[in-house]
Amino acid sequence: MSNHTIKSAIGATLLTLLAAPAFAAGGAVQHTPGATARAQELAALPDGGWLTLDKHGLHLLDAAGKERAALPMRAKQLDIRSHADGALAMVLDANTNRAQIIVANTKAGQLRPQAQLPAPSHGIESACLFRDAQQLDHLFLIAKDGQAEQWVLHGEQRQLVRKLALPPHVKHCRVDDASQTLLVSESGVGLWAYDADAEGVGSREPVALRAPYGKLEDGAGALAVLPGGGVALLDAKGKTLHLLRQRDGVWQAVGRQSVGGAKQLAVHLGAGAGTGTDAASAAGGRTGSAAAVAAATAAGTGSATAPARAQPLAQLLLPDEGAKSWQIRPLAWQLPKATATQAAPLPIIEPRAQTEPMARPGDAADDPAIWLHPTDRSASRVLGTNKKQGLLVYDLQGKQLQLLEVGRLNNVDLRQNVQIDQQRYDLAVATQRDDNTLVLFNIDANGEVSEAARFPTGLEKIYGICSYQPAAGGLEVFINDKDGTFLQYRIGRQDGRFASTLLRKFKVASQPEGCVADDRNARLYLGEEKRGVWVTSADAAKPDALAMALPVGPHLSADVEGMALYHGAKADYLVVSSQGSNSYVVLDARPPYKVRGGFRIGFNLAAGIDGTSETDGLDVTSANLGGAYAKGMLVVQDGYKRLPDGAQNFKYVAWDDVARALKLD
Repeated sequence: MSNHTIKSAIGATLLTLLAAPAFAAGGAVQHTPGATARAQELAALPDGGWLTLDKHGLHLLDAAGKERAALPMRAKQLDIRSHADGALAMVLDANTNRAQIIVANTKAGQLRPQAQLPAPSHGIESACLFRDAQQLDHLFLIAKDGQAEQWVLHGEQRQLVRKLALPPHVKHCRVDDASQTLLVSESGVGLWAYDADAEGVGSREPVALRAPYGKLEDGAGALAVLPGGGVALLDAKGKTLHLLRQRDGVWQAVGRQSVGGAKQLAVHLGAGAGTGTDAASAAGGRTGSAAAVAAATAAGTGSATAPARAQPLAQLLLPDEGAKSWQIRPLAWQLPKATATQAAPLPIIEPRAQTEPMARPGDAADDPAIWLHPTDRSASRVLGTNKKQGLLVYDLQGKQLQLLEVGRLNNVDLRQNVQIDQQRYDLAVATQRDDNTLVLFNIDANGEVSEAARFPTGLEKIYGICSYQPAAGGLEVFINDKDGTFLQYRIGRQDGRFASTLLRKFKVASQPEGCVADDRNARLYLGEEKRGVWVTSADAAKPDALAMALPVGPHLSADVEGMALYHGAKADYLVVSSQGSNSYVVLDARPPYKVRGGFRIGFNLAAGIDGTSETDGLDVTSANLGGAYAKGMLVVQDGYKRLPDGAQNFKYVAWDDVARALKLD
C-alpha cells in the first residue's frame, strides 16, 4: 500500500474541496482558522459535506470547504449516520460529560442539537452510534472503568436499552451495522468485538491483541469500520495501521501499513462499498459515481475516467502530527468473494403488549398458553410458567392476576370444553421438574385457575408437554423427557377424582421439548431441538412412523423450541420458535409443510416494549380477542428483557401483523 498523498481528487466533491483556496496543494487537507484548522476528527457526510471537530467546536463544511455552521464546544468522539436531513452526528461534550446528538444539514447550513440524554452517573470515555436491523438508532456510552450503557434514539425519545460490562480504558468504539458488531479498542490490550444487538446474552471475541497475545504494538488505538466485515485499526502509538476481516467467524489480519504516528483516522467509502446496510452510515463515508471518479485517480491511474475495476473501495484519511492537515491515502481493501446468495432480512414485527416481569430473576419464564373466555373474549387469559416458582395468569393487557406457587413448572398447555364422564372442564396441564410429575389444573368460567391433580410419570428429567382433544372426546397429554422419551396419557375420572392412564411410549434420538397436537387432523408435531420438527399420528391406537416436516437448516436454527397451531379461515399454520436465530418460522400445517416465511419481534418504542430473543415457549390463537387481536394473538416468551434490563416476561403480538408481514391467507 502506497504512503503517498493524493495530488488530485477522491471524488468530484472532494476534488472541489482540495482545489479550494482553504486547502493546501499536494493532497494534504490544510485547515483554515475558524473552520477546519486544528481539526482532531473528521467525517465525510453522505450529502457531500464534511464535519470536523476541534478543541473549539464542531464545524459543518460544504463540499467546497466553506464553513456553513459551527457549534462552540469542547468535545471529542465524532460519529455519524445518515439522516433524512443530511446526517445524524454524535459528539461527547467534555464540559457536561454528555453525548450530544446533532442533525447536520449541509444544504440548509444547520447544526441542530437534538434532545439530550439524562446526565450519566459516571464519566464517559468513549461513545459511538449503531443503526439496527429495525433502522432504529442506538448510542453506546462507555465509562473509563468499563461501565457501559446502550440507549435507543427515536425522535425525542431517549430510552435506556441495557447496561453492559466492557473492558476498562476503552478510548474508541465503532459499530458495524451490517453485522451488528460493536468494536471496542481497549488501551494497552487490543480490539474486542461484541454483539451490538441488545437481545440475547451476547458474546465477546478478540479481534487483535498486543504481544504476546497478538501482533499489536502496545495495544489498540482509533478504528474505522470497512465494508464487507472489516476494520482499519491503528495501534496504540498510531504508527501502524492494521487491516482485519472476519472470515467464517474468525478474525484474521489481512494487511498492515506504516502511517507514522496518527491518533485518529477516518474512512471515505468509494463506489461499490455497500455493506448490506447504508454504506455511508456504516463507516461515515459517502458513495456514488463522484467518489468512483476520484477513486480511480487515487489508485494511480492519472485519469478520472479509469475503468471501475481499478477503483479501491475506500480511502483512508489520517491527520498529520498536530492535526494541522489531513492526508488522504488509497486503501487496498476489497470486498470478500461471495460464497452464497445472502438471504433477505426477515421482517420485524412490533409487539402490542407485554406481561409484567417474573418475580424471579434469571432464566424463569418459559411457556405460555391462551385461555378463551366463553362469553367475553376480551376477558381471556394467558397462562405462563415460571421455572423457579410456578404458574402465572395474566389478562390481555399483561397484568398479573394470579400466581400459583406449585414448584418448577416447565411447559404448559390447555384444552377447553373437555367432556369427561358427562361433565365439561377447561383443563391445563404442565410438567413439574421438582418431582417429575404431570400437573393438572382446572380453569373456571371466570378464568380462575386451581390445581386439580398431580400424576407421577416415572421420567427422570421431565420437560415438554402438549395436550390433545380427540374427536371422540376426553383429554390426552403428551409429555417428554430430556432423553427423547415421549409418553402419551389419557386423563379421566376415577372414584370422583382425576386419573391418568398410559397409552403409548415412543422416543426420538436426542433432546426434545416443544410439541403441539392438531385435534382436527389427529396429528402431533414435536420438536427435536438439534434436528427439526417431526410429525406423527396423535392417535395412540393408530401410531405411525415419525416424518420430518422441517429440518434444522436455512429456515430453522437450533434449538427448536416452542410451537403452536393457528387455525385460520382459509389455512392452518404451524408457528415454531427458531431459538438459534431469535426468530419464528411459519409453515403450512399440512404436507408438504411449505415454509411461508419467518419474522423477528422488535422494539415497540411507543409502548416502551423491547423485542424478543431466545424464545422458549409460545402459543397462538385465531380467536377474535378484539382490537388489535381481532384476527388472533401470538404470545411468546422473551429470554432477555430490555428497555431497560429486567426479569423475563411474555410478549403479545397481533396475528394480523404477522399475516401482513408474511402475506398469509
